[in-house]
Amino acid sequence: MTMLLRSRFLFLLAVAALLAVLSLSLQFLHLIPVTQSKEDRMVAKNRKRILVDMYTAPPRLDPIYEAYLYCNMPNKTDRGLEGHAPPDYKLMSVHVMIRHGDRYPLYAIPKTKAPAIDCTLIPGREPSHRLLANFIKNRNEAPKGQLDSPLNNIALLPSHTICEMGELTQTGVVQHLLNGDHLHDTYIKKHRLLPDNWTTKQLYVESTGKSRTLESGLALLYSLLPKFDWGKIRIRHQWSTIFCSNSCDCPMRNHYLEEEQRRQYNLRVKNSLLERTYIDMAKIVGVPTRQLRAANPIDSLLCHFCHNVSFPCTEHGCINLDHFRAIKAHQLEDERDRQRKRLYYKYALLATYPILNQTVTRMQRIAQGRKDEIFALYSAHDVTVAPLLSALGITNANFPRFAARLIFEIWQNGKDKKKNFVRILYNGDDVTSQTSFCSGHKAHSKQQLCPFENFLNFVRKDVFKVFNSTNYYDACHRRVF
Repeated sequence: MTMLLRSRFLFLLAVAALLAVLSLSLQFLHLIPVTQSKEDRMVAKNRKRILVDMYTAPPRLDPIYEAYLYCNMPNKTDRGLEGHAPPDYKLMSVHVMIRHGDRYPLYAIPKTKAPAIDCTLIPGREPSHRLLANFIKNRNEAPKGQLDSPLNNIALLPSHTICEMGELTQTGVVQHLLNGDHLHDTYIKKHRLLPDNWTTKQLYVESTGKSRTLESGLALLYSLLPKFDWGKIRIRHQWSTIFCSNSCDCPMRNHYLEEEQRRQYNLRVKNSLLERTYIDMAKIVGVPTRQLRAANPIDSLLCHFCHNVSFPCTEHGCINLDHFRAIKAHQLEDERDRQRKRLYYKYALLATYPILNQTVTRMQRIAQGRKDEIFALYSAHDVTVAPLLSALGITNANFPRFAARLIFEIWQNGKDKKKNFVRILYNGDDVTSQTSFCSGHKAHSKQQLCPFENFLNFVRKDVFKVFNSTNYYDACHRRVF
């Protein structure tokens, strides 16, 4: 009798276990409803989607997708591989070149109404950032800062209810607050590159004399630094958009730039679709085709596109997405042709040598034990970042978007402090292995660490081989055909 009861008990226990497993499986597969607690329902109700736009990369280059990338609309998901290296390596120094954030157009489409963009900063308006309100208030402490005289008369915040030409927008400020956030988490919190009591000597900052670059640089610094102290801020003025400082006399650089502009023109006149697009748009706005082309309409249309503002209309019709697509498609074609012809590459080598030489010299001092200028920030333009990418040999990179960042890191081997390595990152992607001086080098561990000597030799020697020269002066003044 006892054995029978035990057998029944074990049978019932097995059946109960089977039913439990079956019930859980059905719930997991959502074949039967699961009752949520009140707390669970509240959490689900308040949860917000971070990736609202699920637009993914198309299989081929698409002008509209590339335009979305160029806009670089702020979100909380923009992260990167900065600061990633083997655990036995020490981060010694970081050099950051940025393009300014989203701006109002530099050109206007003739006889059309300019896009209605407000350039004042309003923390309660999207896009926003948790530090935006304090960033605005911190402006009152600015007199304590040390800005080179050409920068003293430049606005430190965008402030016009109707944007002025080239003015940084709130979107542009937020883009660089987010950049600073990410770099703070990586370089300050994780690697402690700058301590809480950082000094002026540890920070090197340069900006061109445009409000959009100065304001972008300040936004990034505000969210980067542990304790943003105007009294420690020194910002140097860079008069040249290619950051050539006192080494800008280079006739051959100008020669290659003229040849590159001639290539651009020839490619444009061969594009029949582009010409028909300009003719059609010129009829809509009522101006000669040549005048519309000279007005660089893509600059204004990108502002409409990035800010979701309708394209301009007149009594003769409206500029539409097809017009925008055709001009943007030609831009992409032009970038591919530029890589093939390599005229721009020669221009880029000569244009960027001064800033590359400055960077490698500072890195060399750090490798030798110097502790000053361990974080350098250059706040610049697309015409600064684009030739740098070309000169480094990074041919697959997209044209510099708003708030683009190009970063040079120098690392020291913890086991052998005489060995130093460089990493180069573009918008968070590790592009070290794409550079001309590291492409043939076997990656050091899983991270793309390249011997610093490769970078040093590239800047000091290899740059000039293209021009059959051994120094910058000869390369700039010796005509090569």
